[in-house]
Amino acid sequence: MKLKPIRTVTSLVIALSLVGAAVSAGPAAAAASTTNTRYITISATGTATVVPDAVRITATVSVLSASSKAALSSAGTTSSAVRGALTAKKVAARDIATQSISVFPEYSYPANGTPTISGYRASQSFDITVRAASTAGAVVDAIVEAGGDNVQVNGVSPFVINNDKATELARTYAVKRAKAKANSYAKLLGIKLGRVVYLDETSSPSVSPIYSTAAKEDSAATVVDLGEQKVSVSVTVRWAIGK
Repeated sequence: MKLKPIRTVTSLVIALSLVGAAVSAGPAAAAASTTNTRYITISATGTATVVPDAVRITATVSVLSASSKAALSSAGTTSSAVRGALTAKKVAARDIATQSISVFPEYSYPANGTPTISGYRASQSFDITVRAASTAGAVVDAIVEAGGDNVQVNGVSPFVINNDKATELARTYAVKRAKAKANSYAKLLGIKLGRVVYLDETSSPSVSPIYSTAAKEDSAATVVDLGEQKVSVSVTVRWAIGK
């Protein structure tokens, strides 16, 4: 998984308070309150980009037959063929999850007359995780080849399985940027930064994923373009103002 820092700051908030609190509970409380109201607050954002390391594929087997039993049986046969193709492409059983199985009648609607049952449709939907992202296109082709006209690929979505490294990189940059800004304002205002009295973090693990899938044409293999995903961390840090 490739990480790349983006040196941009999307939010910057400066708050400076030098006003003493009113005395309401004796000298000690007033002193503590006054100290607590002397602070400088900075909000900053750090962002890193990540190349997805996995791909999620959703596919549905759908078969129309004269009876519900025949439809379910045929759908089961096709589903078994799809599982076999996935296994051959080294997709583990734990990464193949059935999302739904259904059987229902389909009707024809003549212009003049009562709707009649035209057949029974059975379907089984799968959620598939391909952990080797570079093989996702070949997996899509294998699914289509195994299921033929009885299978539909509903979606292909690259994603990041573990974004801990990207989050750490974004966090590091956000904190460094916040500290640099705080030091800059402290210098401009002629004050000294004290200890950190407050920190809040908001993270956005994946923003605006960019991906596409090229459909297979003739002998050309399907290609899944992984693109990049952004990981952002925003921090708000408050420093007490030193003496």
